[in-house]
Amino acid sequence: MQVECAPACEAARRACAQVFARLRPRTPIPPIEVEFCRFANADSYIRLADGRLHLRITDLLSGAPSPVLEALLYILLGKLLRKPVPGLYTRRYRAYFNRQEVRRSVHLVRQARGRKFISDPQGSHYHLEEVFEALNVRFFHGLLARPRLGWSRRPSRTTLGHFDLSHNAIVISKLLDRAEAPRLALDYVMFHEMLHLRYPSTQRGAWRRVHTKDLRHAERAFPNLKEAKDLLKKLCLGTPP
Repeated sequence: MQVECAPACEAARRACAQVFARLRPRTPIPPIEVEFCRFANADSYIRLADGRLHLRITDLLSGAPSPVLEALLYILLGKLLRKPVPGLYTRRYRAYFNRQEVRRSVHLVRQARGRKFISDPQGSHYHLEEVFEALNVRFFHGLLARPRLGWSRRPSRTTLGHFDLSHNAIVISKLLDRAEAPRLALDYVMFHEMLHLRYPSTQRGAWRRVHTKDLRHAERAFPNLKEAKDLLKKLCLGTPP
């Protein structure tokens, strides 16, 4: 999984030492180990163990400009040391990964390396293919091509659904596959994820908009929108709908 790139690792070590010194000027800089790894996503990690800092950085950043690497190190070390991260660095990091060519690289990496868990669309109480097709006819004239559909591993209360472009899949939280989960709540979550199929994200310079103006406008066409959102809030809070 490790990528051999000694110059990049050395540059990251030096940058990490500099950022650490700025965040903890009175603390001796610990030994630093850096790996650039072939992760399936653009993820990076840091931990402090045995008096050493261990950095595992996505290989997508092995050739990134030094200000971008500096931004990542501020984010990682800030979290580790419980120091506030200036907005300059988070904005710089996000802007880099929102560049069209970088997003394309991330997309290709996820396709080539990633393994996506997709369960059977038949749940305990609802069948996602039936839900998708009913909404497809009702709101999209039956013209949306059906992606892979499945339930999440766990009944997440924070991510009720998501559309994964790299794997062309819609995954719905198992929280909605329960007897106490109204069909209206499931329909709304599925409808929202279908809108991401119909209205892809847009790019303006380095900034990407996922919930476009067209998507937000189309969402208003969903009947009983407020009721559906209220039901989801109750489900997420664990109160009976």
